[in-house]
Amino acid sequence: MSTVTTPDDTVIFYKDWGPRDGRPIVFHHGWPLSSDDWDAQLLFFLSKGYRVIAHDRRGHGRSSQPATGHDMDTYVADVNVLAD
Repeated sequence: MSTVTTPDDTVIFYKDWGPRDGRPIVFHHGWPLSSDDWDAQLLFFLSKGYRVIAHDRRGHGRSSQPATGHDMDTYVADVNVLAD
């Protein structure tokens, strides 16, 4: 299981499929979904040679369920940690 940990110790689950040198596409879900809801799209773009990345936002799917950080600024900061 692939995860990254944010500065506030929230664990973010992500999928990273495809060639490392492939052109990346990052998928973000909304409430109340998870990265699994992108699987059909991930498989389509994967078959075209892209690198596809999808994550579970904090409080969703296989990511941590913290009581705080449920705002757009924190969601963006979480994705920055993932991208780094």
